[in-house]
Amino acid sequence: MKKGIIQQSLGGFYDVLSDGKIFRTRARGNFRQKKIKPLVGDKVEFSADDPQHGYLLKVLPRVNSLVRPPVANVDLAVVVTAVVQPRFVPNLLDRQLVALEKNKVTPVIYFSKTDLATAEEYQQIKTVAAGYRLAGYQVFYDRNPFANEQLAQLKEVLRGQVVTMMGQTGAGKSTLLNHLDSCLQLPTGEISLALKRGRHTTRKVSLLSVGGALIADTPGFSSYEDLSIDADTLPKLFPEMLALAPQCRFRGCRHLKEPGCAVKDAVDSGTIMESRYEDYVAFQQMIANRKPKY
Repeated sequence: MKKGIIQQSLGGFYDVLSDGKIFRTRARGNFRQKKIKPLVGDKVEFSADDPQHGYLLKVLPRVNSLVRPPVANVDLAVVVTAVVQPRFVPNLLDRQLVALEKNKVTPVIYFSKTDLATAEEYQQIKTVAAGYRLAGYQVFYDRNPFANEQLAQLKEVLRGQVVTMMGQTGAGKSTLLNHLDSCLQLPTGEISLALKRGRHTTRKVSLLSVGGALIADTPGFSSYEDLSIDADTLPKLFPEMLALAPQCRFRGCRHLKEPGCAVKDAVDSGTIMESRYEDYVAFQQMIANRKPKY
């Protein structure tokens, strides 16, 4: 029996990385009976007589798992966020950040396509990037999205981590990976000017070995609907609100209509971005409107 990590999932086969070697495996029939779905990033026990014929025996307990992209045991997520083409949507970025915070995955925000922005657009998003830094996130923002110094800093952050790349379709996840490791030569898609959305270029989920990190290159998406969070948990998933909550007049303050709210004061003073707070209120409204499941 061997131990390893699932590096790729494709067509019912699971490629497991173990001691620097790749073993192609299939899941035993009882996985389906027990409703166990192995994910890329899962640490597993398996048997293999040779590299091409192996069987998964057990999926070891997960630290976390993401629904979209479907990856397990993720340490860090690089949220690739286009400034233009497709246009920057704060609500989508905040949805992704909330989902990552919920799953205890450390987010890193990487703004792409900054070189395609007008001078005015670049300055507008530069202010936004500063707001996310103030909120406590590590943010990469440079006029040249692939500046050598910025790429070197990102590689250092990712080293030794299991990482997922995520972001809107066409944001440039595969392009960023190609710049991190020119040997990858991943296919990239141009933005359709008619649809103003990206063509999906990544067809499988796999962990790529890049600069000492295992990075998931995953299909992009145009929306992000995974917001299965309750109203009391949501404010704890905004780091800047979590930090200020002890200063609120009422314990358990939801930062909506309560008096003496330190979070609302911070929004008024510009310490918390208005767009972040507006998204928070919108998410609370979504939770309130959600139909109960019986």
